[in-house]
Amino acid sequence: MECTTKVDPRQGYEEGSLGAAYLGLKDQRAKRGIRYALAPLLIVMTLAKLCGEDEPKAIAEWVSLRSEMVKALLKLPWKRMPHSSTYRRVMQQGVDVTQLEQEAGKYLSTMSQAASEQLSLDGKTLRGTIPPGETQGVHLLAAQEVKKNLVLAQTAVGVKENEISAAPRLIGQVDVEGKVVSGDAMQTQRALSEQIVEDGGEYLWIVNEHQSTLRADIATLCMSQGMPCNLPNFRPAQTLDKGPGRLEQRRLTASRALNDSLAWPYVGQGLKMARETYACRKQQTRSEIVYGMTSWPAAQAEAARLMALVRHHWSIANGLHDRRDVTFQEDACRMKSRMAAQVLAVLNTLAIGVIRHLGWNNAAEARRFFAARIGEALSHILCCPS
Repeated sequence: MECTTKVDPRQGYEEGSLGAAYLGLKDQRAKRGIRYALAPLLIVMTLAKLCGEDEPKAIAEWVSLRSEMVKALLKLPWKRMPHSSTYRRVMQQGVDVTQLEQEAGKYLSTMSQAASEQLSLDGKTLRGTIPPGETQGVHLLAAQEVKKNLVLAQTAVGVKENEISAAPRLIGQVDVEGKVVSGDAMQTQRALSEQIVEDGGEYLWIVNEHQSTLRADIATLCMSQGMPCNLPNFRPAQTLDKGPGRLEQRRLTASRALNDSLAWPYVGQGLKMARETYACRKQQTRSEIVYGMTSWPAAQAEAARLMALVRHHWSIANGLHDRRDVTFQEDACRMKSRMAAQVLAVLNTLAIGVIRHLGWNNAAEARRFFAARIGEALSHILCCPS
């Protein structure tokens, strides 16, 4: 892959590339005694992540074992490669994590221009930051583009706050105009609903047991209206999927007949989705009913479209969280520093974004591929995504 647009003459990072984004970060370290510049450090960390390494010690060893190659590819003047403690200190002290999250979001947004119309909100606790004997660690709330699993914005939920108060701040960092924002019970809030619609977007909330009162209200209204039925105000959709050893049937019914009774800001439709999963080998059936609501009117969002959006919302668990926890071992990486853990999480989302943008569904397979093609992996960091 060759860079085709303007390249910084000092560093060789193409304008709009991840390398250029790193170059724009402010180094928080005291200038005296700095041996390794911030941007090259972040580049080699990202390169190591693309090639299969996860935590600082493994990254340091990987870079050290390939020192001549890395120095030649990046034209680095380093006499020796950084120790793992250097990477940890840089993540703890050298990076403004808020600025890094913003630059990461801008970079990944360039990949999402032709992607999905849907953004999914969900939170994730970095389990490696939970001290022994305690239950609370760093908790991050992310806005994910569902088609490519690109994290367009991410923010830490403070120790004395929750996702309810963090979500408006997160939405303020992304462009929601013309998009539908989906979320679960923690995001199902009146103020957030108003913010999204007034910013030009639409919302789709999945109401579960954490919003027990609202869920009960929707369920009661659905029962009183005889939903589903064949009346004009009720529009059904149905799918049947066959997976390994199972059959899964989904039925969704949407209606605007519930709007007045719900009295929710900008509500356009209420919905009910029943899901039945049949395990062929065990010959067992598991049933689940989900309720929700959306600001999209029926004329713009038929029941089949709403069903697809609900399913895409749930993809954040497999598409993003599983890749971070299973493939990138995010939860298994023990980090005492909350700041360093957040920086490492951003690097994970960037690596996943690059991999998904290039068309890989299997992130582990992509990392093995790049481990054998380090120069190609580096080109995707130094060149603007196409």
